[in-house]
Amino acid sequence: MADEGDVLTDLNMDPAAGANGADNQPVAGIIQQYVKDLSVENPNAPACFQWQSQPEVDIQFNIAAQQIDGEVHEVELKINVTSKTKEGTIYLVELSYAALVGMRNLPDEQAHHFLYAEAPRLLFPFARRVIADATRDTGFQPMQIEPIDFNGLYMQQLQRRAEEQAAAGGDMPPAGEA
Repeated sequence: MADEGDVLTDLNMDPAAGANGADNQPVAGIIQQYVKDLSVENPNAPACFQWQSQPEVDIQFNIAAQQIDGEVHEVELKINVTSKTKEGTIYLVELSYAALVGMRNLPDEQAHHFLYAEAPRLLFPFARRVIADATRDTGFQPMQIEPIDFNGLYMQQLQRRAEEQAAAGGDMPPAGEA
């Protein structure tokens, strides 16, 4: 507790803040995450519960990002899971799991990396749980999707884009313009 003669200081003052109190530090984070769309189908129930052949599972995913306003973007992680046997489709799960992402004072390259690598990495465990719950609710074992190296995939995409640009004889566009 401060005595009457003590000078109180604002411990939240950021030394990197501008003279007018402007926040100049780079920052990025998840504001809100949510299920944007979820479709679960078990088209051959109840017959599929009698099928004996081993199912083949196909998992596809995609990442999209769009600017909502100046500092807020939406990142969307789309995951499609299909389980089939020679008798037919067992289940289909299509999930669009999204987040509002806030970013301020980030260079374009770092913002692009955050939107397409870091944000999906942060969203994935929650999307994975939704998929597991949905497949369990179809009457089958929960689908536990293996972890995905989003940073590695991001770097592969940048490398592939650079090679395509070099093969086409052009320069690679800055991150975020492709």
